[in-house]
This record gives sequence, structure tokens and C-alpha cells, in this order.
Amino acid sequence: MYNVVISGTGLFTPPYSISNEELVESFNTWVQQENAAHAEAIARGEREPLPESNAAFIEKASGIKSRYVMDKAGILDPLRMVPRLPERSNDEPSILCEMAVAAARQALERAGRTAADVDAVIVACSNLQRPYPAVAIEVQQALGIQGFGFDMNVACSSATFGIQMACNAVQLGQARAVLVVDPEICTGHLNFRDRDSHFIFGDAATAVLLERADLASSPYQFEVLSTKLLTQFSNNIRNNFGFLNRAAEEGVGGDDKLFVQEGRKVFREVCPMVAELIGKHLEENDIQVSRVSRFWLHQANLSMNQLIVKKLLGRDASAEEAPVILDTYANTSSAGSVIALHKHQDDLPSGALGVLSSFGAGYSIGSVILRKR
Repeated sequence: MYNVVISGTGLFTPPYSISNEELVESFNTWVQQENAAHAEAIARGEREPLPESNAAFIEKASGIKSRYVMDKAGILDPLRMVPRLPERSNDEPSILCEMAVAAARQALERAGRTAADVDAVIVACSNLQRPYPAVAIEVQQALGIQGFGFDMNVACSSATFGIQMACNAVQLGQARAVLVVDPEICTGHLNFRDRDSHFIFGDAATAVLLERADLASSPYQFEVLSTKLLTQFSNNIRNNFGFLNRAAEEGVGGDDKLFVQEGRKVFREVCPMVAELIGKHLEENDIQVSRVSRFWLHQANLSMNQLIVKKLLGRDASAEEAPVILDTYANTSSAGSVIALHKHQDDLPSGALGVLSSFGAGYSIGSVILRKR
């Protein structure tokens, strides 16, 4: 059995950013158009007027101020409110591959590695653009990696679940190094005409290189001390889009073919589950919570993260202990916790402990205990 380290991380940030104010202006324009078009029905009491959104409400409810996106114009067009991402030919790299490769190259550079040093690629994300061939194999080819690749989806926990799969392969000697890549175009499955969720998601891609500790030479190493995963079925976060939709015409275009959630239930049920899992994971490894210098948590909702860490520490966490990238990136599903790791790691001293944790639909929860080398 080999010890495993994270030797490099990478981040691809899309070229466009949308502020809360811009998003609200588009949404409210659409609301006004809808209410005007149905004014008579509203006056007769046959239809409720649609409520407008509010930028201050969005920030208070979520902690989000803006989000990066792969397309801005299509989202902000009140007549469209969907990103415009033209189809590419099969001979061109897919958009997910393009994002993944950009993040992967950065991770390889930080790790001081080339494609020749890597034996496997895992694309782990919530929103794969096709069933097959696997995007991971496309990324593998684009980078020139020999070995194998596969896709996996555990929603917002895909990155931490992918990290455990990579650790297993390296520990057992099946691979010297494995790239775990998380390309997310969350705006593609977001209903921008739903007041309760139109502000939640952004787009991004992250990459993590895991390799044998005895072979690693990177100055950015974190030893993977332990991983722990948990799933428990829930319908409170769901997306019913899939290839069988065409076999049931009555459901085509329904709201449930995009992201839907029962937000209050998710908050109430997931927060204690995550705190309990992380606490138990640390206890199993004889690590007191007070020894953890940093919690890189899934970036879905600021209040959720604050509550989870407060349950663990018994007090409010500082910005250094639980860094936030949610304000500028919004919820990027599986990429969020890795963005936090990527941006808030270099200041930690050798020997410092950290926990990378994700949680989301499933329910699915992942915890990875790391130690700076």
C-alpha cells in the first residue's frame, strides 16, 4: 500500500461574470412582461402575479454576490434566459473537455508533472453533457495521458468521491498518479425563471492531481490521511432530465427536468449530517476538531457552512478557518470545495491539518482529511 498526496490543484474560471443586480434586472423584466401578458387573468383573480426578485435578498439568503458563467448574453436575455452554447462537431473538443483540460494543465504545472507521469483521469461532476463516450477519455486523449479514464456523478459530492476513487487506485498500485477533474456548467440546468433558485449556480472547472507520496516532488503537497463517504437517499434535491424523457412526452419541458430543491428541508437535514460525519471522521483518526486549521467546505450557501463549522468548533469560525469563495463564484456544485482549497492553501505551514468536504444531492457527503507536507 502506498501513501497518497495531493500534489497539485487547478482552476478554470469562465470569462464572464454576472452580478446579482444584473441577474435581477433580467429576471424582473421577464416578470413584468409575464404579468402584463396575463393582466386580465390576474385582475379576475384567476392567476397570481409573479413576484419580482431582489439583489439584497439574494445576498442575504445565500451569501452570493456574483457568479462566473460560460455565456452571459443568453442568460440575461429576458426572452431566452438560458446560456447559449452552440453544439460542436464530434471532431472538436467538447466544452466540458476544454474546461477540464485548462484546469488539469494548471494542476499538472503546480505538481511539476507532465502527462507521461499520469495513469488515469476521472471526470467527476454533476452535469455531464453526454452519456458516452466518457468525457474523461476525451480529456485523457487531449492531454496525451496513457492509461484509463471514466466519468462519475455523485452530484455536488463528485469531487470528494472522485478523490477517494483516485486514492484507492494509487494506494493499490493501479496508478502512479490520477487526475480528478470537475468541469461544471451548472447554468445549463438552472431554471433562470424560478425566483427561489435563479441565483444559485455558476460555472467553473477544477482539477486535483493525486500521486504516490514517495514519487511526489511538488512544493504544494497535502498528504491524504483518510477519506470517508456517506449517502442517504432524498428527493429534496433532484433533476429528472435524462434520455428517457423522450419516451414520456407529457413530461418534456417540465420544471423537474431542471434543478429543483426543497431548500429549507435541505438546510435542516444536511447541516447536522455533515457536521456529524466530519466530527466522526476526525474522531476515528484521533484528531481533535481544534487541531484542524482549515475547513474547505462545499460552497452552496453561506449560512450552511457557518452552521456546520459552528457545530464542529462550538463557536463561529474565522474567515481563515472556513474560507468562502461562494460570494464571487456562487454554487459551482462539485467544483466549489476544490476552488476553496485551490485559493486558500499556500499560507498553511507544514503539518497543518485541513478537511475538504462536500455535500449535496443524494444526499451525498464526502470528507477528506489532509495534512500539509
